[in-house]
Amino acid sequence: MTSVIRIGGANGPVLELDPGSVLDLRRVHAGGADWSPGLEIVDDGDPRIWHSLQGFLFTCGPDHIRHPADFENGGGRFPIHGSAAGQPVSALEYGEDHARALIPLTLVEGGEALIERSWRIDPDGWVHLHDRVTNSGGRPFGAMTMYHMNVAGRLLGPETRLTGAMFDGGGMAWSFFDDPGGVFCVPAAPQADVDGMVHVQLGPVGAADGLSLHLRFDARALPYLQMWRARRPGVNVLGIEPCTHDWKSRESLRQSGALADLAPGGTREFSLAFRFSG
Repeated sequence: MTSVIRIGGANGPVLELDPGSVLDLRRVHAGGADWSPGLEIVDDGDPRIWHSLQGFLFTCGPDHIRHPADFENGGGRFPIHGSAAGQPVSALEYGEDHARALIPLTLVEGGEALIERSWRIDPDGWVHLHDRVTNSGGRPFGAMTMYHMNVAGRLLGPETRLTGAMFDGGGMAWSFFDDPGGVFCVPAAPQADVDGMVHVQLGPVGAADGLSLHLRFDARALPYLQMWRARRPGVNVLGIEPCTHDWKSRESLRQSGALADLAPGGTREFSLAFRFSG
């Protein structure tokens, strides 16, 4: 299977999709720049994540979304960011401005899941991702999802800001926690519009012809927004990460009822869209 496939729209970015890892995004070109962080990333010791984090977006889950954690019943640990990264597609169809794939997953606790994934670039430049996650195995699992969108810090300058209603005052400097970095997570769902969508903007970016990145996601399925910043020698990346769960331990999420099991045959759907514009 080819290492990447490329799709693009007349008024949209050029995307590199990775059929060897969940059809996630590798390089994304807009405004004459590659917005992905490349090698300016953190190495947490897992080669799947080392590969995936170099790209513009990778998928965390569906059985775990953050750093390693013990199984609830003992006997093992969930890997960093779950089981999806590094698993190849089994069926792929694509054209100039779209791609679709089926992605069977073997989960680390022994369950199975299937992701039905589609990418589409509209004539107005919006890039749409839609996922349907099915428990295709015979045992339930605690279902979680996070979309780890990674922006190259080298592109961002003093003119660049993050804006969104979920941030205090409606916006903030993109360079929060600048050295060495940090994480915070905020509820996104209360800021959703009448269609259930939440909006975040990063820009303008002078190094990319003054474009801004506009992100919207369905807060009914992804009610939280996690933000991550890593900055130290050789590392310069900003993470914008819509997710299903607050930044808490699996144990506390389970005890509060927030970590609900997905039964065999059960499904969940997720969607987001992004665009680069002036």
